[in-house]
Amino acid sequence: MGNFILTCCSTVDMKKEFFEQRQIPYVCFHYTMDGVTYPDDLGQSIPFPEFYDRIAKGATPVTSQVNVDEYCDFFEPFLKEGKDILHLTLSSGISGTYNSACVAREEMSSRYPDRKIVIVDTLGASAGYGLLTDAVADLRDKGAALEEAAEWTENNKLLVHHWFFSTDLTSFKRGGRISATSAMLGTVLNICPLMSIDDKGHLIPRQKIRTKKKAIQEIVHTMEAHAIDGKNYSGKCHLSYSACENDAREVAALVEERFPRLSGRVLVNSIGAVIGSHTGPGTVALFFWGDKRVD
Repeated sequence: MGNFILTCCSTVDMKKEFFEQRQIPYVCFHYTMDGVTYPDDLGQSIPFPEFYDRIAKGATPVTSQVNVDEYCDFFEPFLKEGKDILHLTLSSGISGTYNSACVAREEMSSRYPDRKIVIVDTLGASAGYGLLTDAVADLRDKGAALEEAAEWTENNKLLVHHWFFSTDLTSFKRGGRISATSAMLGTVLNICPLMSIDDKGHLIPRQKIRTKKKAIQEIVHTMEAHAIDGKNYSGKCHLSYSACENDAREVAALVEERFPRLSGRVLVNSIGAVIGSHTGPGTVALFFWGDKRVD
């Protein structure tokens, strides 16, 4: 085990068991739905099926990031124990939480000058952020020092690919990620946009694909084009979804068929409440290690 505490945010969209097994403390974002504010606690406050059903019926959740005081409260117990911290954040291209974590680091460093707090902007989200966090936990468990793990994370974070498609564009339109005209035409023409996260951590539309069936084929074809060693890819693969598990399982089965050397099965999880507030139901997201993201 390394000489530091590895921490992250709830938006890695992994199950509670993952955090327990990998010994990774996490800090929760928040969301407000129907006038009530909840922690983004991995579906414990509102189970994911209920959460997405409420969106489908017209609820419009609003999210809030971890603020500076919350970060200070989260970091302090580890610092009191004499531990150094490596904290990985959700992409700064999606949220301001990286800046909040950096402000909290400065405040806590003044209180605990003998301790180190390193903040890394992962430029990733959801289970792609989770894929990177899992890899850093492996380094920690092999005995890597804080500085070594942080440097590796900075050097490798853009090798994690994030690809998404969605059959419901309502939430993307509401969040300004797709124009109202594009959303309307997409619905009428049965278009599933293929999107990715670029090298600045922003969600970018890439292709307009007619029909979900073609989108499923295209997202796996995109993995073939970008994954390390192509069809001989031997790394891990994560997949997350919002209220469309059958679509996710279809993608996962296709990935396992196309990539026989894959490290284990595709890990399939629900998109959490904070990321899901912006995607809405109907989104499938695929994450893997590949060539460096350059745009």
